[in-house]
Amino acid sequence: MRKHTFRAAVVGLVVAVGVALLPLSNGALAGEFGGIEPGKWVLGFRVGFSPLTQQLSENTSTSVGPLVNFQGLYSVNTWLLVGMMLEWERHGINIERPDVDLGHQDTVSVLPTVELRPVRLGQVSPYVNMSFGVNINSFGEDTTLRVSPSNTFAWRLGWGADYKLNERFALNAEWAYKRNDGHATINGLRNDDWNASSFGFLFGGKMFF
Repeated sequence: MRKHTFRAAVVGLVVAVGVALLPLSNGALAGEFGGIEPGKWVLGFRVGFSPLTQQLSENTSTSVGPLVNFQGLYSVNTWLLVGMMLEWERHGINIERPDVDLGHQDTVSVLPTVELRPVRLGQVSPYVNMSFGVNINSFGEDTTLRVSPSNTFAWRLGWGADYKLNERFALNAEWAYKRNDGHATINGLRNDDWNASSFGFLFGGKMFF
């Protein structure tokens, strides 16, 4: 299952890059190469929802959780941005048989980020980004079970678009895959089957300086 998830994420990134680059074949749009001016700071705030890509662990069910994302990027040139992303998500977790509410897992992801903006289509700037960092996982128990998930390596792939309202503000939508695969200690016993990798659907706004 995890191999299929990884393969889907890579295929999605390739498709997104292809879609973003396709307009470059149109001579009328060739002058629009590059989706941003160099030397710009971009600050973004997005909210949304996040389902897991698979079952967290055997005999568990997980809710679709809220997702909050902050980002700060700097445009090195007309198509490359670098910066940081900070993301929080929460998922409620139940044991399926018997039906027991375990509590919820919170994840804070700290993500150095690279973003590519190959083209601008009028007011729309499509992009793809990639981040590597750390997932800081914690657990709030609703039972006597003590659950402690490990912190994990974070790898995030995102693709989306900005719709510029003016030179300073833009609306944004983004879809992303984030890897969060590790283990958890439950009442002192280690469970190596603990995968909180997720898809994120984000909507919000950005400011350009």
